Amino acid sequence: MVRYTGNIFLVGLMGAGKTTVGRALARKLNKLFIDSDHEIEARTGVSIPLIFEIEGEESFRQRETEVIRDLSARSGIVLATGGGAIMRAENREYLKTRGTVIYLRASIHNILQRTSRDKNRPLLQTADPRRRLEELSRQREPYYREVADIVIDTGRPNVQFLVHSILSQLDVQADDLVQESGQAPPAGDGNPGQNSNLPFQSPSLFMNQQSTPSAPAPAITLQVELGERSYPIEIGPSLLADRERIARLIAGKQAVVVTNTVVAPLYLERVSQTLRDAGKSVLEIVLPDGEEEKNWASLMQIFDRLLSAKCDRKTTLIALGGGVIGDLTGFAASAYMRGVPFVQIPTTLLAQVDSSVGGKTGINHPLGKNMIGAFYQPQAVIADTMTLHTLPERELSAGLAEVIKYGAVIDAEFFKWIENNIDKLMARDNAALAYAIRRSCELKADVVRQDEREGGLRAILNFGHTFGHAIESGLGYGKWLHGEAVGCGMVMAADLSHRLGHVTAIDKERVCALVRAAGLPTEAPNLGAQRWLELMQIDKKNEDGQIKFILMKPLGSHLIATAPQEALLATLQQLASGDLPQ
Repeated sequence: MVRYTGNIFLVGLMGAGKTTVGRALARKLNKLFIDSDHEIEARTGVSIPLIFEIEGEESFRQRETEVIRDLSARSGIVLATGGGAIMRAENREYLKTRGTVIYLRASIHNILQRTSRDKNRPLLQTADPRRRLEELSRQREPYYREVADIVIDTGRPNVQFLVHSILSQLDVQADDLVQESGQAPPAGDGNPGQNSNLPFQSPSLFMNQQSTPSAPAPAITLQVELGERSYPIEIGPSLLADRERIARLIAGKQAVVVTNTVVAPLYLERVSQTLRDAGKSVLEIVLPDGEEEKNWASLMQIFDRLLSAKCDRKTTLIALGGGVIGDLTGFAASAYMRGVPFVQIPTTLLAQVDSSVGGKTGINHPLGKNMIGAFYQPQAVIADTMTLHTLPERELSAGLAEVIKYGAVIDAEFFKWIENNIDKLMARDNAALAYAIRRSCELKADVVRQDEREGGLRAILNFGHTFGHAIESGLGYGKWLHGEAVGCGMVMAADLSHRLGHVTAIDKERVCALVRAAGLPTEAPNLGAQRWLELMQIDKKNEDGQIKFILMKPLGSHLIATAPQEALLATLQQLASGDLPQ
């Protein structure tokens, strides 16, 4: 058995699986996972290939050494290092003396298979990548073996097998391990959540026997994999006051915090002071609160302040608030000087599980919700779970609508977990909320990775939204919260799914019961059939005048389809009979 010191450092060639295995190992050991390459990109604000192109490899290696020096001095981490990090003697010394080093060894054939389409590997951008890999392997193999406490061959693709192999060689106490009791769902028919690369993970990660039910969950890091535009999602308690984290994730010397009149009294001073402590100058923009404020006038207010303050292209915009602030700030960042960096700091459950992730930005138009905007990815998402304790109950319920959505159309096991834990979620149990956020972000990140700009698959994340957007537009923005409209919209979509024979009556009722248990409306306003149809025809998913719906087929999976008008009218007649608000 190899002595386990608390920190684990992964070394090996590019494509050996350090990031994938590292994340899984960190989850099992309940530790923070960090990728040194991602850390370098976060600190510099540019991609690794661009650093190589502009500064050269030697400059990159110096940055890499600084990052490894800083990170290896921390405790309780799993660190995936760059493939060439061990070539520097000081890096080898940091790794050997500050943690347990695991060498992930892979064959040239397997590495080529894994990296053949990856343009973010500057050392492989040659006419003969196989020969280059062979050269790198010969150069680095002695150094990998010099620092390694454990050597693991990664030819076998099962990540859990690799993690088990590592743990079997570490002197880890049973209490240090997260005991997972959840079962992964069986392989399905090609839909995310049925044969996804992200199997259902047991919530025991956040609910082990060592914790009280309301104890804060540990901070974790997920990654939205989009090549050179990839970015981290960091989830955990009290992140807003973490100066080191803020300095690492928010690039540039000038930061502009955009928030609203509700969030500002709660968190603006704390965030601004943390930024100043990290050596940044801060400009604050406070907008009126409400969905009805997600408009052109608010966007112009942001531009006016940026121009008046002579903000340049290195200025980072920070969205501090819920979905409205996130959408507005992201759209402003995408357009100001044709694009400046921005970071999401979501303070509502809805924003933490959905709107802050994936790069959808925009404003509303009187004729349609979110019809004007852009796809523009943030540099990071910082989700401080403690902000959820200041949410009004109505806002908490609105966020749960988006959590339920993921289970309904992607992950049946997650849907079942929500059913079993809805009381804890409503009671703001820290562990339950942290798990719900983490799993929701995992599922959304996987969909965004496959379809960033909603060319097909990503549309499934709009389950309930076709009906929901019609409610918001028909009543006037702000009458219902977005999550309330989506919750009711999911009940209507479940009913339509049942009418078309895609789900059973039992599963339809399960959706309705869970939406109701989350404190959300299950009866839509009576806008009149013709008005409903007019509103639903203004939707980004529609093609050739046909209304497209996201339906369940079955619960936990999805179908994108049109619906016969008689079935749609029957759903409207059954569920859209509520009184209009005064």
